[in-house]
Amino acid sequence: MMDEFEARHRSQFGFVSPEKQVVVEALEVQAFGGGAGITEPDHPLASGAPEACRTARFFSRGTWHDAPVVLRAAFKPGMVLDGPAIVIEPNQTVVVEDGWRAEMTVKDHLLLTRSREMQRAGAVGTHADPVMLEVFNNLFMSIAEQMGVTLQNTAYSVNIKERLDFSCAVFNAEGHLVANAPHMPVHLGSMDKSVETVIRENAGAIRPGDVFALNAPYNGGTHLPDITVVTPVFDDEGKDLLFWVASRGHHADVGGVAPGSMSPRATSIDEEGVYIDNFKLVDQGRFREQELNDLLLGARYPARNPVQNVADLKAQIAANEKGVRELKKMIALFGLDVVTAYMGHVQDNAAESVRRVLDRLEDCDFTYEMDQGTVIKVKISVDKAARTATVDFTGTSPQQPTNFNAPEPVTRAAVLYVFRVMVDDMIPMNAGCLRPIEIVVPKGSMLSPVYPAAVVAGNVETSQAVTNCLFGALKAMAASQGTMNNLTFGNDQVQYYETICSGSPAGPGFEGTDAVHVHMTNSRLTDPEILETRFPVLLEEFHIRAGSGGKGRWSAGGGTYRRIRFLEQMDCALLSSHRRVRPFGIEGGEPGQLGEAYVRRNDGSHEQLEGCAQTVLEPGEAVIVITPTGGGYGKAG
Repeated sequence: MMDEFEARHRSQFGFVSPEKQVVVEALEVQAFGGGAGITEPDHPLASGAPEACRTARFFSRGTWHDAPVVLRAAFKPGMVLDGPAIVIEPNQTVVVEDGWRAEMTVKDHLLLTRSREMQRAGAVGTHADPVMLEVFNNLFMSIAEQMGVTLQNTAYSVNIKERLDFSCAVFNAEGHLVANAPHMPVHLGSMDKSVETVIRENAGAIRPGDVFALNAPYNGGTHLPDITVVTPVFDDEGKDLLFWVASRGHHADVGGVAPGSMSPRATSIDEEGVYIDNFKLVDQGRFREQELNDLLLGARYPARNPVQNVADLKAQIAANEKGVRELKKMIALFGLDVVTAYMGHVQDNAAESVRRVLDRLEDCDFTYEMDQGTVIKVKISVDKAARTATVDFTGTSPQQPTNFNAPEPVTRAAVLYVFRVMVDDMIPMNAGCLRPIEIVVPKGSMLSPVYPAAVVAGNVETSQAVTNCLFGALKAMAASQGTMNNLTFGNDQVQYYETICSGSPAGPGFEGTDAVHVHMTNSRLTDPEILETRFPVLLEEFHIRAGSGGKGRWSAGGGTYRRIRFLEQMDCALLSSHRRVRPFGIEGGEPGQLGEAYVRRNDGSHEQLEGCAQTVLEPGEAVIVITPTGGGYGKAG
């Protein structure tokens, strides 16, 4: 029983914990027998082929076939019929394809067997057949989506289970992104750097059953709450490393100077939480729980809830294991050479799709001012002959003493996202999208900071600013709200983090949508029932501010108003933008509204919060967040 339990646990979750006691919570016994058996008589056997009542044509494997039509009543036991043929029964029709044989058994059962080995088309695995390309596009994306479902179902924290602040993806052997589910764009465009770090730092020492974790912003990560779990995919013999799968989840707390690990007061990376750099999470199938706990509790500002961290990391391991199993199923169905070839084909197709976008673009530039007075500058230069482009951020403000510095993978993620959005075709976002694009980011700027700069707001806020800046240069749409309105609160017992939606921006030919997450965030808000069950708070009010979006020929969607009352004393922090600079409109469209935030104190007064603020709320007090809104597009008629 233990052997079977451990085998199933390893299959489902990717590891076992032999040091833990197994509790048998329920036993089920099934008994059968004693009933009447089912007997089927043998029939006398005939010979030859059944007589056809007519002929018909059907289309299969790219050609038409003339086929005899046989009625089931004329098909006697012992008879054999070679395809192509059609067998008609009273309640169904059976098509016997070319290369197959139908025979009637002694029990009067219709049995189909392959009579001739199938000749595969030369395009499969060597050239990108258009139909197979679409099949593999969807297969790779489906694997990432199934990983996400597993992660959601097995996670512990509200942040991952309810808000869906996670991402899953599939990578080739070199760590290049092949496909992802439509999760968090800021994760997906940067996760390949985490995979490449694991490959580089563990060269020659990666074994079947190993799993790695990291959140290091200066070694492939984004910010410390985002922990990436990376799993290699080996062949069945455990010799050749074929592919990689990875999942990234935003953990509700990884330590730092404030609960939720999103403090605006952090000015160095160690004040933001536990720094995890290429940690072996599972060693050849053994989950290293004690070593993980030592890591989470050994930092200068340790994790406040390591039990929750461990549970969510186990869920990420399980999600990766789902990806491993599904990739192996694909290999069993199509063959390793075909799967590997189409990993390349889907990236080639993405590269060509982006080149078609570049064909219709011209040189452009844009300057984007942030609330702190910093600017992001971008110049996009298109080489029509080579069908390539350079995205140059030279002139962007230098590294800041705040935590609005965005690690270079975050900037790269924003560029990947924007150019993928500009592609009309339904293709997975993958590394091929960036093949025709050179990205220039000055070292030491706020888009490529140097250790130990703080970066927690760079991932959530500066990434949105970079995205708006790029869309502004391309004149593809007006500015979004340009912030995630990051609200964290908690104490030593509970920690919570959420991002608050607003209206989406307008663009040429389309209006914005009310109250949705856009661009680099694709999470959702926790259901009020779950929020109030898991945390000592009361959601007093949450509504759409209809008509608050920037006006224009096409107007932006309405923002939101959110008020949460606290039932216990808690630390509360806000990281947000566009409290001073209004989100821009395009082509004469009006800018959006500024955001605001307040604390309603118990004496009835309202204390206005800065865009980046941290305070303590007593029981009965409430925090109020009024989101900025996106800009309009075009002059109103």
